[in-house]
Amino acid sequence: MKKIVLVAISAAVVLLAAATAALVLLSSSSSQPFADPAEARCEAASPTFGPVRALLSHREVDVAFSCADARIAGTLDLPRGGRGPYPAVIWVHGAGETARLRFEGTPLIQELVRAGIAVFSYDKRGVAESEGKCCPGDYGQFNLLATDAAGAVDAIRTRPEIDPARIGFLGASQAGWIVPLAAVRSGRVAFVSLVDAPAVSYGEEDLYSQRTGEQGAVLELASLVRTVGGLRAPGPAGFDPRPYLQKLQVPGIWLYGGADRSQPTADDVDVLEQLKAEGRDFTIVVYPGAGHGLLDVPPTDPRALPQIVDWIMRTTR
Repeated sequence: MKKIVLVAISAAVVLLAAATAALVLLSSSSSQPFADPAEARCEAASPTFGPVRALLSHREVDVAFSCADARIAGTLDLPRGGRGPYPAVIWVHGAGETARLRFEGTPLIQELVRAGIAVFSYDKRGVAESEGKCCPGDYGQFNLLATDAAGAVDAIRTRPEIDPARIGFLGASQAGWIVPLAAVRSGRVAFVSLVDAPAVSYGEEDLYSQRTGEQGAVLELASLVRTVGGLRAPGPAGFDPRPYLQKLQVPGIWLYGGADRSQPTADDVDVLEQLKAEGRDFTIVVYPGAGHGLLDVPPTDPRALPQIVDWIMRTTR
């Protein structure tokens, strides 16, 4: 009997410790360790370019530009033949400390470049060769990241190989909050293309991914503690992309997995379908049974990559 009581007490102590850790984690993750001003803009991107490197499969150029007190560095990949001007996509990262995508080892870039589409990918602010502090998006703050994306448009549109009227955004996951904001602020993008990306608020997506266990056991417990404590309410909370999606007047495509444990696919689709019914040129594709990571290597559904490349090709013709 004593043994059972001791085990029960031990379990309770472990649970209490875990709950305490969850609350600490929530406290630290909900505080913003840096400024993310709403007025942040690239007043002058002032791009600089390295020499064009001609490789067997493609050409590439190092690019750097200035945004909100940081110098952002990346690589522009160009098709091997011809002089352009080419349509271009700017890759917008998801969460975490992510550096620029490289041609080698990235099927997405390879397929786009082979299709005659240039790709610009840069190191996220505060990562690798880019200055600044990473990662505001992981704290639900997207002004600086949207500013960097808009600055990337201004940077590459000055290149003679790029058609400035055919530049668009391509991104995944967290980019769903960044791209609509960046597109509206820039006013110079021709299309948006997003994969595994939220169309609902930061709070709605966060609550969904915690309920599915996508964020791990500690965050699940943190979610439970917050719910029991009445600290979380259902519905929109945090950054909401809907006002910016409503302002988009360019074609857009969204690809989702029907079994995504990070994105509330059904809710995302509802938002986009309503905007489509209002006259937006939006394409929405759901792959039943596929999870998050439609552009991962390997992908959760192999149809996603050719679908996004084909859509961009047709949209930029």
